[in-house]
Order: sequence, then structure tokens, then C-alpha cells
Amino acid sequence: MKKINPYTGILVALTVITCWFISLYFLLIWDFKWSNPLVYLMVFVQMHLYTGLFITAHDAMHGTIAPNTKANNFIGYLSVFLYAGFFYNRLYAKHHQHHRYVHTEKDPDFAPHGFWKWYFRFMLNYVTIIQLAIMAIAFNVLKIWINEKNLLLFWVLPSLLSTFQLFYFGTYLPHKGEHDNEYHSNTLQKNHFVAFITCYFFGYHFEHHQKPGMPWWQLYKTKR
Repeated sequence: MKKINPYTGILVALTVITCWFISLYFLLIWDFKWSNPLVYLMVFVQMHLYTGLFITAHDAMHGTIAPNTKANNFIGYLSVFLYAGFFYNRLYAKHHQHHRYVHTEKDPDFAPHGFWKWYFRFMLNYVTIIQLAIMAIAFNVLKIWINEKNLLLFWVLPSLLSTFQLFYFGTYLPHKGEHDNEYHSNTLQKNHFVAFITCYFFGYHFEHHQKPGMPWWQLYKTKR
């Protein structure tokens, strides 16, 4: 396999963050009409970019963004804070707990229940009162300058939808049921377009557990 430039991860991460920011900026100042079908398409585009922010933070948790630890962690902190006011160190600890104790009682991402019970347990493991307070303050400050309907439709809603995207394709589908491998993981059938659109290749979840140090934009190469 061709050697990866150690700084490509920074470029990829900054591209995702920049695309999210530019898209959000223009959507927040957009004087849109509810009858315009592009409005609803852009909600899903922004959802996908929010998911990209979280996946970028996830790459930072595995040290794959930058060879310099401080730069790597800074991008991780920035990405997850922009995503929804989360704190990187808390998510870092819980994510590595997931890898260490996958599919056990100590796994914060696993619950032997149906979709909704599992989703709410998953969210309760990560959401904090401080994080909710940060988002509430940010919303009320931003609406001084930005139309509230734009904030709700393009800032709040895509972020919430993104949690379903991340949970369903990155946790629920890969880990539900019983498995005959040490990572207790399923994997999507090989289709790189579908894998990217659904969750930045993290539907290739067995492969991610096999090679957690593989950045998202290289993960498709592990799919045989």
C-alpha cells in the first residue's frame, strides 16, 4: 500500500470543517421559501457535513489526523465542539472504552435493546447538562442576528438528524445481534458510494475495528 503523506489528514479534516462552515454560513443568511425543494435537500447536505465533523473528531481520537499530538487533538476538540458543544476528552475516553470492551456491559455504545432504547441510552452516555447549556446559550445569542427559522432548519435540525445517521449506520447496524468475530461487528456490502453517503465508510465497521488507525478517507481500501 502506498505510503500516506502524514499531513494529508490535516488537509482532509480542514476541508470537512471548511465545507461545513461555508455551507452553514450561506444557509443561515438565506432568505428561503418553504416551497423551494432545494431547502429540504440542503437540510440533508448539512446533516452529512455535520456527520463529517463528528467523523473528523473520531479520526482525531485514533490519532490519524496529524503526526503532532497537539495539532491532532486541537482539530478533534474543534470538530466535536462545533458539532454540538461536546467535549473531546469525554468522547475520547468513551470511544476507546467502546473499542476495548465492545459488545459488553462496559461498552458505552452497546445496549441489548431495540433501536429506540439503544439510541436513547447511546445519547445519554454522551450528552451532558453543560453541553446542552452551551447549545442553548449559543442558540439564543445567534438568533440576535440570524432568523430563527434558519437556525432551527439548518443549524439545529441537521445536527439532530446527524445523531441518527451516526447511530444507525455507525453503531446500531454494525453491532446489533450476535456475531462470530472478536469485534462483534457486521459490515456493509462493498459499495463505496453507499458507504460514503451513509456514514463516511464507517458502515465498513468490522474493518474499522480491525484497523482503528485507518482514517475514514482510507477505510474503503480495507474492504476486500
